Amino acid sequence: MKTMEMMHRRTLLKSAFAAGGALSFLSPAQLLAAVAEDPRLANVHPEYRAFAKQMLAQLDKQKDGPMSMQTLPKSRAMMKQFASPRRDDVPVEKRVIPGMKGQPDVTVFLINAGKEGQRPAIVHTHGGGFVSGTAEGFVRNVQDLCKELDCAAVSVEYRLAPETTYAGSIEDNYAALKWVHGNAAQLGVDPRRIAVMGESAGGGHAALLAITARDRGEVPVAFQCLIYPMLDDRTGTTRAVPPHIAPFMWGRGDNRFGWQSFLGMEPGTSKVPVRAVPARQTNLRGLPPAFIGVGSIDLFLDEDIEYARRLNDAGVTAELLVVPGCFHGFDSMPVKTRVGTWFNEAKVNALRLGLGISTNG
Repeated sequence: MKTMEMMHRRTLLKSAFAAGGALSFLSPAQLLAAVAEDPRLANVHPEYRAFAKQMLAQLDKQKDGPMSMQTLPKSRAMMKQFASPRRDDVPVEKRVIPGMKGQPDVTVFLINAGKEGQRPAIVHTHGGGFVSGTAEGFVRNVQDLCKELDCAAVSVEYRLAPETTYAGSIEDNYAALKWVHGNAAQLGVDPRRIAVMGESAGGGHAALLAITARDRGEVPVAFQCLIYPMLDDRTGTTRAVPPHIAPFMWGRGDNRFGWQSFLGMEPGTSKVPVRAVPARQTNLRGLPPAFIGVGSIDLFLDEDIEYARRLNDAGVTAELLVVPGCFHGFDSMPVKTRVGTWFNEAKVNALRLGLGISTNG
């Protein structure tokens, strides 16, 4: 499967959006013609086909391989340029909090906190393949969620791989969770209603955070919201990927680089530490209820389905939502679709239920 570095994925999205505008729907005849022209479109959801066609046209012009140490600095720089402007009606405060023992302090973005009462809170971990992205770049997304749910949130600027492996970033995220719980009264947060949440690699971090909290027994986690989470280092290494998985956004080579950087060793082998990989956990009992959402042509489809199955088998209530024809990151594309709106509503409703937020306001 052809892959591309993150820098070019971002450029690709911008180019595709500029070419495709606000997504015009194809007629049935046009859809058939598009699929005949490029079989890679056959499994793409109809609402995303026009956009995907533009993306593939741009992808075919690229000659770059998967992410690597050589491309990483430019990829990180490019990601910073695509952060959405912040809302004016949801307060944000940048804080530096104490790290865990022997670890450095941690930067967090405190969002919509400090109000009177005891509202639920979310500890958010951003995406970026473990190697890129920033909490600051995801502030607008978390603001939108806090506005919708009338909750508080902390988004964690955890240390990235490969400079820091899982052993460091796990502690960064746990320090944020423990800080929210320990300062709940000042933050206007109910310490019994704290969720962990993340997208892609951030979903993997959130799953690891829920496992760490369970194992240490210091902070109760009420819910885990995992959006197309990156859960298994074996995907694309020792575990084959079906050929119909969408060839853009995040491919096998990218996944291998992300996991190798995060683990500090070759992924997919028997030497990989269990504590670094949610899918390698042998005991999932006692974890908080979960929502897992993923597209049917996402690289992470199989590992996400399997994790949801294993959670339910372990007595952990897990809702699994597989969205037909949707690729990795589909809900964050610069186009508005009915299926993307529906997916976001399902996510919000799952958080509302998991955090005990009344639907009556």
